[in-house]
Amino acid sequence: MSAMQTIHVDGVWRGAASGASREVLDPADAKTLALVAEGGAEDTDAAIAAARRAFDSGPWPQTPVAERSALLRRVADLLQRDREDIALTESRDTGKTLEEGRVDVDDVTNAFRYFADLVVNESGGRVVDAGSPEVHSVVVHEPVGVCALITPWNYPLLQASWKVAPALAAGNTLVIKPSEVTPLSTVHLVKLLVEAGLPDGVANLVTGAGDPVGARMSDHPGVDLVSFTGGLASGTKVMQAAAPTVKKVALELGGKNPNVVFADACETEEGFDTAVDQALNAAFIHSGQVCSAGARLIIEESVRDRFIAELAKRAEKIRLGRGTEDGVECGPLVSAQQLAKTESYVRSAREEGAVVRCGGTRPEPSEIRPATGFFYMPTVLDYCHGDMRVVREETFGPILTVETFHTEDDAVALANDTEYGLAGAVWTSDAGRARRVAGRLRHGTVWINDFHPYLPQAEWGGFGKSGIGRELGPSGLAEYRESKHVYQNLNPRPVRWFAG
Repeated sequence: MSAMQTIHVDGVWRGAASGASREVLDPADAKTLALVAEGGAEDTDAAIAAARRAFDSGPWPQTPVAERSALLRRVADLLQRDREDIALTESRDTGKTLEEGRVDVDDVTNAFRYFADLVVNESGGRVVDAGSPEVHSVVVHEPVGVCALITPWNYPLLQASWKVAPALAAGNTLVIKPSEVTPLSTVHLVKLLVEAGLPDGVANLVTGAGDPVGARMSDHPGVDLVSFTGGLASGTKVMQAAAPTVKKVALELGGKNPNVVFADACETEEGFDTAVDQALNAAFIHSGQVCSAGARLIIEESVRDRFIAELAKRAEKIRLGRGTEDGVECGPLVSAQQLAKTESYVRSAREEGAVVRCGGTRPEPSEIRPATGFFYMPTVLDYCHGDMRVVREETFGPILTVETFHTEDDAVALANDTEYGLAGAVWTSDAGRARRVAGRLRHGTVWINDFHPYLPQAEWGGFGKSGIGRELGPSGLAEYRESKHVYQNLNPRPVRWFAG
């Protein structure tokens, strides 16, 4: 198998300068899916130089907003044209189901269309009243410059779109580094940008490891902004690397997200069924490899026994397998490393007193096909508490912990007892309680009687160690802009401040 030319610099596809390549594995069977170029510092410097030239002297920053918007819409149309191919690539690369891959492509399409509409419908600037008819004062928005975009392995195409679409809409140039574990859909996206007519050098791609590629993107003096989505430890390194050059930084670093269920949400059979069903969705979609996964079930004590019994019963029935096969509901973990990490969390939870209600192990080889993949059974851990490692740290696996409460104040305290603050949910039939609890939760997104939906029009991001900045919504576009105040004196004359 020959290596793909997955490095794109100044309009040219090529291999790594060193000639190195990397295997991309299919997590369903641990076999080689593709060979991609393994870029290094030299490739990264070349990509940044191309983006710098394209911004400083190329046409894109001066391209009329209507034309930039039209290009984003062409990309959206091309994404829909290639929907099945991209969904299949995403499924095989990440392990998620094919249907999840299709949903991802549709969400990416919506993101490109949203930012195309947002940027073209904005005014030319905000007029500021200077208090004098002899002054014209306006605040305008300009592109930041060269943007370094570093994306994660769990939603590679989706997370790329949340950065690429607003960066291009605002008139920036960019270098993108997808995760070395799941780079294939990002390669496809860059090909679509080229097909849509994006000028050479505007969007550059380097496939490779976080060190050296991501590290060089973060500390390079030619980069004006770095946007990173991933783990807390890596995000901290990005911020430290960016500090000496005082570039703009946006970080989305995941979460440890509470799903709070009050007893009144379960008073009817329909309410009970819905809350259990959504607790499963919150925790086990994409094998729990979701930054906003509802990995902490916080449930009122009076309904805990019945709720957990039904939850575990349904979790045991989740059908594991290759994501492209019919009937499969949950695919493998993305890598052997992630599988080992999941096992470590379950082991520590047992040692700290948690009770395994279901799962807690790999499936038997006879129960799964293919048997060589990175599969782990959906796991429910009961009798958990806030001192446990599995409760405090982001597991990114099919693990649901259970904590209980007696009062509304207890529920809020538990939900906020985390260093993260990305997302959370409250389930209740009491409208007043729903508003009170939602208002008290220190999380960037709060769902009431739902879990997981998001809108491209609404900002996404977190409090605390979930990161800084926002993606999506008007703020998601603002991240990629600088504000400039232009003050024009329409009738200049001497001030005579100094007597001479």
